[in-house]
Amino acid sequence: LAPAVPGVPGTAGAKGRAPVVVGERRASEDDLATAQRLGRASSVSVPGGFALLQPTAVASGKVAVVEVFVPDDEVGNGVTTAWVVLAGVGLALVVGSVAVADRLGTRMVGPAERLAGAAHDLGEGKLGVRVPEEGPTELRSAAVAFNSMADQVVQLLANERELAADLSHRLRTPLTVLRLNAASLGEGDAAEQTRSAVAQLEGEVDQIIRTAREQRAQSTGAGVTSGSDAAEVIRERMGFWSALAEDEGREVRLAGVERPVRVPVARAELAAALDAMLGNVFRHTPEGTAFSVDVHSAEDAVIILVSDAGRGIADPAAALRRGHGDGGPGSTGLGLDIVRRVAESTGGDVRLGRSVLGGTEVRVWLALHGGGRFGAVRAHRRTSRRRHGHLLGPLLPGRRRV
Repeated sequence: LAPAVPGVPGTAGAKGRAPVVVGERRASEDDLATAQRLGRASSVSVPGGFALLQPTAVASGKVAVVEVFVPDDEVGNGVTTAWVVLAGVGLALVVGSVAVADRLGTRMVGPAERLAGAAHDLGEGKLGVRVPEEGPTELRSAAVAFNSMADQVVQLLANERELAADLSHRLRTPLTVLRLNAASLGEGDAAEQTRSAVAQLEGEVDQIIRTAREQRAQSTGAGVTSGSDAAEVIRERMGFWSALAEDEGREVRLAGVERPVRVPVARAELAAALDAMLGNVFRHTPEGTAFSVDVHSAEDAVIILVSDAGRGIADPAAALRRGHGDGGPGSTGLGLDIVRRVAESTGGDVRLGRSVLGGTEVRVWLALHGGGRFGAVRAHRRTSRRRHGHLLGPLLPGRRRV
């Protein structure tokens, strides 16, 4: 709606022409005059809505006012939708912020709780507990420090037990030599006293071995494992026993130790078990009796065979019972018990039978993957007798001595 402006063509008062009217004017004369005087746009409330008044200069130099009417229905159109959209955006931002805060809190609290739980478990003696090295930099550094500390604790305890085990089998090995020498002393008080002292000393060493094995079994239950090269250990121990075998005129054969054979058994434990088996050969077979040590590697197990050409064992089941001896001098039954403990610590076992040499065969299965040993062991067992006869063969003159 344009008001009449004197002197402006097309408006009332300009040479008698009628005013130009577009639509219906809703703003009052006072509102139009105010907008014209101020020279800027303004809005005023009018019946049924709002009017926007926009002053505009015309060619004559006068100012005309353009009025735009907006009904109340148009003013509120889309406002509700806008508020709903804004509310949804705000809610999404709040939910997202809570989720991010929860993830950040979990990333901080989770590693801290695991570290505290692991420290508590380590304090209770669970030496195998370790903490995942994850989370923020500070907690990751704390986890690394904790794992390093736990490894050092385990290593210190392992060194202590290794010392006890090493002492036990180092003492028992020369004791076997002393017993053999004492047996050749004949009769008399001095000879009997020597044999009695050796037997008493063997009893003390046996007690040391029992204690060391119990401690090592506890370590195994706590998840602390170690490994060794069976071929290297066997070569080392055979280097000792071969000297005694040469003195007694025993022919010895060693096979299957040309390349490394890793087993999940600590070096000291494997050496003690091997010394126990070889000690039984020297203790229970006469001088000049040949024996052999063979190592066979399967997919899931390593098999160690100690065979001799002696008289054999009359009751293998009784010999394998824990703590069972044959009643002979120095026979405590502990030797095979040590061997069985070592085998069972890996999920394997020990069997006694007749060797191809005519005497006793001690067959030790060392499982490489825990419970997965049975398929490979049984398959190997069906063919090992056949292969063993080829591998060992008769100990003919000219065969390799250790």
